[in-house]
Amino acid sequence: MSNTKSDEFKADAVRIALTSGLTRREVSSDLGIGLSTLNKWIQQLGKDQVVCAADADLVQENERLRRENRVLKEEREVLKKATAFFARQKT
Repeated sequence: MSNTKSDEFKADAVRIALTSGLTRREVSSDLGIGLSTLNKWIQQLGKDQVVCAADADLVQENERLRRENRVLKEEREVLKKATAFFARQKT
């Protein structure tokens, strides 16, 4: 691939960054481009141009699942602490 990335590559990179659930840093590293370059492409192309309706639904679902996952992790940590607390009380 030459120094100038194709428009299709740029659009794919932006779509992956916006819909994959990976961080922008991870996407840029995986694709071999700079983080600032990826951010510039996202600004240039805009979310509406790259993310189709089906992908937009996936983005919303991913965001919902990330929130749910974060809550579940927090609840698990509370349960771990409670288990340790009650285990100390029995001895």
